[in-house]
Amino acid sequence: MRYGKMVPGRFLARPNRFIAHVQIDGRTEICHVKNTGRCRELLPPGAQVWCQVADDPKRKTKFDLITVQKGQRLINMDSQAPNAAVKEWLLGGGLGQVEELRAETVHGDSRFDFSFVRSERRCFLEVKGVTLETDGVCAFPDAPTERGTKHLRGLAQAAREGFGAYVLFVIQMPDVRYLHPNDATDPAFGAALREAAAAGVQVLAVDCDVTVDTMTIGKAVEVRL
Repeated sequence: MRYGKMVPGRFLARPNRFIAHVQIDGRTEICHVKNTGRCRELLPPGAQVWCQVADDPKRKTKFDLITVQKGQRLINMDSQAPNAAVKEWLLGGGLGQVEELRAETVHGDSRFDFSFVRSERRCFLEVKGVTLETDGVCAFPDAPTERGTKHLRGLAQAAREGFGAYVLFVIQMPDVRYLHPNDATDPAFGAALREAAAAGVQVLAVDCDVTVDTMTIGKAVEVRL
């Protein structure tokens, strides 16, 4: 996926989950943060960032904060990017041939990011974007997520009913070592992930090739439960 009209800036502060103050062309601009996670390790004061210029004149903010440099890595922190990248990946054969690809599909009491038919079997797939990384080791989530735990339980139920079920962790950066559930932050999610795997849910992770204005899914990453 590709963004248009990107401009560089320096992160200054994040007064709340939804906005950031960024210095762009010598001015302090209020930017929309497209990620409600904590992301504290990504946004120390002075961090190099890139923002997309918004075209909608009705918006209160002119920019969206998209990409940040952490050490030698470029990290995409747009929480909407993983789903867009996964759609491209699925259509390009990332899981082999799939048919009847649909977004936002309800099954039981859960709404999953994607459904599709693979080898004549209806499948459900939930996407989780990952930005939390330390020394090449990634963890999810970076904040407690009851919604994420509910999705895992729904996938486990779908697997028990005979459907294909996947959870795909999209690590929004390249060249990482492995991913693990962040039990210290959300033990319920970690327990639900292990229970889902035991029920037959396929737990997958991939990294991404990230530039200032693009993000595409790269290679498979080991998941350590």
